[in-house]
Amino acid sequence: MHDVPDRAQRQPKNVSFGGMLKHWRVARRMSQLVLAEEARISSRHLCFLETGRSQPSREMVQLLANALDIPLIAQNQMLLAAGFAPAYGVHDLDAPELAQAQRAFEFILKQQEPYPAIVIDEAWNVRRRNTASIKLFGSFQPHYAMDDKLKNNVMHALCHPHGLRPFILNWQEFTAPFIHLLYREGMHALNPMAARLREELLAYPGVPECLAASDAGCSDGPLQTMRLRFGGEILSLFTTLTTFAMPRDAGLQQIKIECFFPADEATAAVLNKIH
Repeated sequence: MHDVPDRAQRQPKNVSFGGMLKHWRVARRMSQLVLAEEARISSRHLCFLETGRSQPSREMVQLLANALDIPLIAQNQMLLAAGFAPAYGVHDLDAPELAQAQRAFEFILKQQEPYPAIVIDEAWNVRRRNTASIKLFGSFQPHYAMDDKLKNNVMHALCHPHGLRPFILNWQEFTAPFIHLLYREGMHALNPMAARLREELLAYPGVPECLAASDAGCSDGPLQTMRLRFGGEILSLFTTLTTFAMPRDAGLQQIKIECFFPADEATAAVLNKIH
């Protein structure tokens, strides 16, 4: 098994099962009564589990984890805290165990040509990219004046004052939904890294304070587009984010595929030409 670095350290060590259970119940904004009804157990038993007066079975841990819609990596941690072995693998994207997923990524990236597509991990680092992405976004990297380890991170490249940001004409409008996405992921504990990443982005010079608002940014149209200055052209692009519907691996659960599409015929023509 290929463990993804630092994933086991994202929650405090030596936290009891009851403490984790309460943490996730509060994160999901559920009362003990509501969670007990959802899991079809008594509220008294749930209270005893949270306080440590009762110890859960393996089946009870997974029942409550499913009722709370807890990410697989956190389910593993809850099982360990309760004295049981983890239920889900935690593999890196390049691990042989994820060969089927790797083939799916390659298929989607290839089918997306001549439009850009990238595969990103839970930290928003680019792990795969198609030829169109290399030709379009790679052309901007020589202009970046930022730490090399940040250049391959979607969010940092987007928000750094010397990254892609100067080339996006509607940068604040386009960036706001991504900052809000990190806010939602952090608030609902879907991505343990989201809150820290959001804080790093908001700390960059020139990032307006309004982007820190939970409801920052909105678009009048049906899709938020990015207006990107590419040479003498202005490209208009919108994106989609795709995830696996029913992953059984904790690492794979966090992987996203971002696909870029032209929002007008002129942009489509430019993308076809550079491809």
